[in-house]
Amino acid sequence: DAAAAAAQKRKRAEQEEEQAATDGLDVLDLRAAKRLLLGFERRLRDNLEARMKHPDDPARFADSELALHAETDRLRLLAGAPELFPDLVPLGLASSLSSLLTHDNADLAAAAASLLADLTDSDDPSDLAGVQALADALVDANALDLLVHNLSRLSEADPDEAEAVHHSLAVLENLIDLRPHLADLVCDRTKVLRWLLARVKARDFEANKQYASEILAILLQNSPANQKRLGQMNGVDGLLQAVAMYKSRDPRTTDEEEMLENLFDCLCCVLMPLGNKERFVKAEGVELMIIIMKQKKSAYSSAIRTLDFAMTRFPPACERFVDVLGLKTAFAAFMGKIPVNKKNKNESYQEELEERIISLVASLFGGITKGSRRIRLLGKFVENECEKIDRLMELYIRYSDRVKAETERFESLDLDDLEMDDDERYNRKLEAGLYTLQVLPQW
Repeated sequence: DAAAAAAQKRKRAEQEEEQAATDGLDVLDLRAAKRLLLGFERRLRDNLEARMKHPDDPARFADSELALHAETDRLRLLAGAPELFPDLVPLGLASSLSSLLTHDNADLAAAAASLLADLTDSDDPSDLAGVQALADALVDANALDLLVHNLSRLSEADPDEAEAVHHSLAVLENLIDLRPHLADLVCDRTKVLRWLLARVKARDFEANKQYASEILAILLQNSPANQKRLGQMNGVDGLLQAVAMYKSRDPRTTDEEEMLENLFDCLCCVLMPLGNKERFVKAEGVELMIIIMKQKKSAYSSAIRTLDFAMTRFPPACERFVDVLGLKTAFAAFMGKIPVNKKNKNESYQEELEERIISLVASLFGGITKGSRRIRLLGKFVENECEKIDRLMELYIRYSDRVKAETERFESLDLDDLEMDDDERYNRKLEAGLYTLQVLPQW
């Protein structure tokens, strides 16, 4: 016992010496960073050994967990020196932190997620190589799976664990930002889409629901695979349930408003695959969007955008739109009769909404080519002394003038000096209204 006590005393003295060597450092060099990492790994090993020796007696390993928590916090110093990450990764930085995510003590798992959120967050281009090296090592250490597993085991009823969920989502966002291909990988290897979908369907609004909507939008944009995956797990219906909470009320805060926009972004992304358009119609998504438009709340424009995505090159959605009496609502917007609130007083907002409704009506003409529905659609243009034809000509002239003005502006510039190729010039014309101008004659 005396020998064991002496060994323990020497060990404690060595650890105190290491801590003193790194305390008070503003800038880390590689030697100090290695010492920090070594101290953390020793504390982690001591804790695991104590837990194995005394699995049924928490009092016997409580001190080692407090020490491990303190050592984990000290590793935050590394966030200021990402250039050292490539040298620290081979020494176990990523693997050790990933293993801490699985710790039975939720507080330590939460501390690991918080630390990783700091270490993987950098806006400085000069730090990119170092942070990417850490990101790649974390993926190799199975961190994606462990982070998603933690989302399920943490209870958001506890404020500390709710914060840990937020940090876990932050790590996922940072890793995808560093390596965009991980958006497909994490959804293929884990159940993150299911967790996020369940989270955004929760009735009460709070910060993690907003963050979940943001991460879901990130995973769906530019990823046909994830769009199909979400559709196959009844995700279209789930998103419709989430936005249906706002069919007759506005968000109460700007954060809640941002979350609602994220949800509609998700809905528009998931409507890209044909199969999901079919699910949207089957889940009565067309009817819900019309109800939202009629209620004239803040989701009005988002509902029009969603219908535009659903009806583009998909006749069944166009037919359903006519069958459920959507023409009256759509053509009221076409005539400029849109609800006025703080949001849509913005000129760019009104222009975007106008272009969306023009695209929607164009989809109707493309999707409904014959029969009684076609007659009902055409009949709208002879109502009220053909006012909609007058409106159509007004729009055509306005967009034609805008594109002409932009073309003349280009011709007056020295394009060689602007280093603008033909594609970029064409894109500028599209931004000026060329796309809408090309759509209008198709009617």
